[in-house]
Amino acid sequence: MSSKILVALRIQASPEAVFDAFVDDIALWWRPNPLFSFTPRSPGVMAFEGGRLVERLASGKVFDVGEVRVWERGARLVFGWRQASFAPGVETEVEVRFEGVEGATRVTVEHRGWDAVPADSVARHGFPNAVFLHRHGEWWRTLLAGLATRANSRQLGAAGKGEA
Repeated sequence: MSSKILVALRIQASPEAVFDAFVDDIALWWRPNPLFSFTPRSPGVMAFEGGRLVERLASGKVFDVGEVRVWERGARLVFGWRQASFAPGVETEVEVRFEGVEGATRVTVEHRGWDAVPADSVARHGFPNAVFLHRHGEWWRTLLAGLATRANSRQLGAAGKGEA
């Protein structure tokens, strides 16, 4: 059995617009959660750079969250995810799917591989597995709501310029 988080949200924008907002505007919609910080010095600014998801810290240091494994604009994005507290070689994986549905986009996030992170890991904060996954899932729902706001404003801006 694999411990995973699965959340979805329908966003009133095209799959390409939502994908572009996810990757290009992540610094604008990503909201840190102190419970699930990447490093003790977080939060920083999130960005996709050079085939990786990174967090740029105020100190100028860059924390490498994970490598991008799949980049299919408007369809699918897969990347590694690790926190500084993870043991060496341990990481989870995030898959984001963008599916056109009735003039909107269903964004589905599957964050899998949590069974690789030991129950006593500081990253789990002592929560039982079900509680940990639920709390992390709540954060992903909050993140997707921020993405929806950004994607909608991005699409409205494009429509105002005649690009829709």
